[in-house]
Amino acid sequence: MKYSINTAFFKNAFLMVLLSITAAISYAQDSVTSAVSTTASSTTETTMWYAEPWVWVVGGAVFLLLLVALLKSGGKKD
Repeated sequence: MKYSINTAFFKNAFLMVLLSITAAISYAQDSVTSAVSTTASSTTETTMWYAEPWVWVVGGAVFLLLLVALLKSGGKKD
């Protein structure tokens, strides 16, 4: 009786072992970092670019200029 090696089974088994080891390492690192307590306080305020009012003013002006240019050129009859 001839036995054939099932490579898909070995690939799946290898990946399962590899992912299990990776998960175990990540859990080990998580428990170590939670045991250490450090206190650092810093306040940084970050604002997104679209939260600035000048961006909306410039954007509105550009939109109005484009709208006027499109409407003005659309009304010409040659």
